[in-house]
Amino acid sequence: MSSPLLVADAVHKTYAMGRVQLHVLRGCSLRVERGEFVAIMGKSGSGKSTLLHILGALDVPEQGQVVFDGLPIFAPPRQRHFYAHALDVLSGYERRRIGFRRRAFGFVFQFYHLLPELNVLENVLVARMVGTSTFAWPAQRGVARRDTLAILQHVGLGDRLKHRPAELSGGERQRVAIARALVHKPQILFADEPTGNLDAAAGAELMALLKGLHAEGQTIVMVTHDPSIAAQADRILRLDDGVLRHA
Repeated sequence: MSSPLLVADAVHKTYAMGRVQLHVLRGCSLRVERGEFVAIMGKSGSGKSTLLHILGALDVPEQGQVVFDGLPIFAPPRQRHFYAHALDVLSGYERRRIGFRRRAFGFVFQFYHLLPELNVLENVLVARMVGTSTFAWPAQRGVARRDTLAILQHVGLGDRLKHRPAELSGGERQRVAIARALVHKPQILFADEPTGNLDAAAGAELMALLKGLHAEGQTIVMVTHDPSIAAQADRILRLDDGVLRHA
């Protein structure tokens, strides 16, 4: 039996709200198998985005650990930094965490986060440039461009390459964001309310795209508040009062 691709064990996260400590996550645990499509449901403010950011190495838990493909993402609790630190480049754990974000994880957010001055092709291509040195990029540019064109064609934007974000519909912008997340061939795609800023028709088209990617073998972890969106995943978990439970 193969080992799970992603495992979270007793993850805790607390935020200081003035003098009040807000316990967002209270020992969340889960396993994600390779090729699985998992949906995490929860009401607004339940902490589901915080959990997704920790699973994807964007945020750091106070307690607990996340293991990706057999490797721990975070340093032991006493060695963790909760904010960017100048000495992070000296930490093997932090370099590993950065490497996961660059190479193994892809992210899709509710509000696209496209660069308005770049066209569709450039918005996706720039994701391939991240982490590539100035000296190495000229040799890799041709392959990166071919991969970018291929993924944009795959998500249905082959005829929108020169359009800027302001010239696209909401659904098209989210497709650009998905292409950007996929262009480095991540092992896990993390989606944070990917249909939350779309109308019903565009949302249905986007879910059809995600389901198609899943059918091709892409592992997906998605958070949503919409039961009809969550129902399209293989498995649904619910986050209530900081605890993750089977729906």
